[in-house]
Amino acid sequence: MPIKSSFADSALSLKQQLGQKLMLDLRYFCDQGSSKRCRTPLTKLPDTLAKAISRYDIGGVILFSENTQSIEQIISLNQQLQQAASASKSGLPLFISIDQEGGRVARLPRDVATSFTGNMSIGATYPEHGTYFATQTANVLATELSALGINVNYAPTVDVNMNPDNPVINVRSFSENPDEVAVLGAAQVSEFEKNGVISAIKHFPGHGDTNVDSHTGLPKVMHSKEIIYAQDLAPFKHIIEQHSPGMIMTAHIQYPELDSSTLTNVEGKQMIKPATMSRKIMTDILRKELNYQGVVVTDALDMAGISHFFSPTQAVVNTFAAGVDIALMPIEIRTPEDINKLDALIDSLISAVKTGQLDAHEIAHSTQRITSLKSKFKLNDLPNPINALTNAKHIIGNKAHRELEASLALAAITQIKNNNNILPLKLGADQHIHIIMPDTRKCMAMQQAISALSSQPLSFSCSSLQGFDPGEAQGNINQASIVIAGNATPNQSAVEIGGMDDLADNPNFALNNAEQPKALESLLKMAKQKNTPTVFISLRAPYDIAQFGNYADAVLASYAYNIDVDKNDLVSGPAFTALAKVLFGQAPAKGQLPVTIKQSKSH
Repeated sequence: MPIKSSFADSALSLKQQLGQKLMLDLRYFCDQGSSKRCRTPLTKLPDTLAKAISRYDIGGVILFSENTQSIEQIISLNQQLQQAASASKSGLPLFISIDQEGGRVARLPRDVATSFTGNMSIGATYPEHGTYFATQTANVLATELSALGINVNYAPTVDVNMNPDNPVINVRSFSENPDEVAVLGAAQVSEFEKNGVISAIKHFPGHGDTNVDSHTGLPKVMHSKEIIYAQDLAPFKHIIEQHSPGMIMTAHIQYPELDSSTLTNVEGKQMIKPATMSRKIMTDILRKELNYQGVVVTDALDMAGISHFFSPTQAVVNTFAAGVDIALMPIEIRTPEDINKLDALIDSLISAVKTGQLDAHEIAHSTQRITSLKSKFKLNDLPNPINALTNAKHIIGNKAHRELEASLALAAITQIKNNNNILPLKLGADQHIHIIMPDTRKCMAMQQAISALSSQPLSFSCSSLQGFDPGEAQGNINQASIVIAGNATPNQSAVEIGGMDDLADNPNFALNNAEQPKALESLLKMAKQKNTPTVFISLRAPYDIAQFGNYADAVLASYAYNIDVDKNDLVSGPAFTALAKVLFGQAPAKGQLPVTIKQSKSH
């Protein structure tokens, strides 16, 4: 059933409708195919890809950090992408999307754009500041994205983090309280969209109580229906009613209490449908019950929660049959030859419509939602390239934005314990501080933040949890006037670690991830035995305070440890600066824990 596009006079053919329903990733592209995996970041649009976008009327793309190197380069790439789309038969503009949540998940270079300290730090400010930081950070993120030509942000994450062992959400969640998540999420959606960026809230129906990362496996949530409605779904319901977002992203998670029906996977076995492929969840609950009329996009289909069980074509057919509008990252396109896979995918989808696996009216209706959203946000009004660059340089990472980033980082710092009023630190000249951190870059960031504030000259030593010499560490702790220890749990993924330089310095003492908590515990015990005053800082999800907090005299939580500047010997990030201010009493710690910490047995 052809539909009228709101941008072009011609009706869209079935093939064009299906092209609109695909969102491609362009992370890497190699013009010459080779036997090795392509790992060349795509920073400008090659002709072969531009032609494919035009030929198939592709609806959107997703950018990753590999695609975003400088203001000029990002604007230029986005203009090339929109030119390719305008050369298509339909002339429909592209959704150009990104994960710029702030905090742990920020795809724009941190030294260029403002990335903030993330959702859980916003949650920590809620008792004191209400929705102020949720609104202001979304305003900044949206104005910066919009200035670059990016029009969809996969944010905010409105999962309610109920599970201390959640490997993938944790500090990406505002809170364990669904009402707070709902209010803060709604404030961000409203502000993103007011500033011209489509908000895609995620991950429906909720990724907050999982202990499996859907990038690497398929989580299952065993909640009763009552809990699902009261906790997981509550923020989505509230936001749809308050300020319905342009998009909602699905979760690759099984929810047997919502839908226990099965489908056949690639091995011919029956399995419970993941939410992304469940018509009951995506159509009956989201569309009919919660009355969501916007665009539904899958989480990336190359994640193991899907790709392990289904071929790319099966995955797309199943998600479209469930009522989802857009398939995100349906196939990997890394070389010119891979473009044939796009041909094959679209042919398979056309035959799925012909055989009745997919409903032609539904596909047309879904495409209508997509084109209406593009029309509502005026995605075809592209700025003059010269003005765009001048404008972006004024906006991105400007002084006011960086000041807001610093004030959120500070407002979030939470003091959990301060025995014997060890804080603020009272340090005399030439006193020795031993810093323990997940890696040397974070040691440097903490040291430089402290040095910038101290009126006295101080000496420093560092133990990196990626590897340290135990004898040397013992000597440093024995000499130290104070020990400051930071930990980031769950473990950092490779994407987040500053670098592997620690191990190059000291290969004999390399520690694997599993040994690092034990190493931290042994260092904290050394300090306790020497009665050295110790401050423990939870740099990420604060649940680790239960394990390490008892060894320390004072305990702080920062919910973030991102490094924004890493040039030569200068290493800094907003959380480290904020921590130094609290350590030296230049500002009070006014944040409050957004999650409950179960007390561990006393050491």
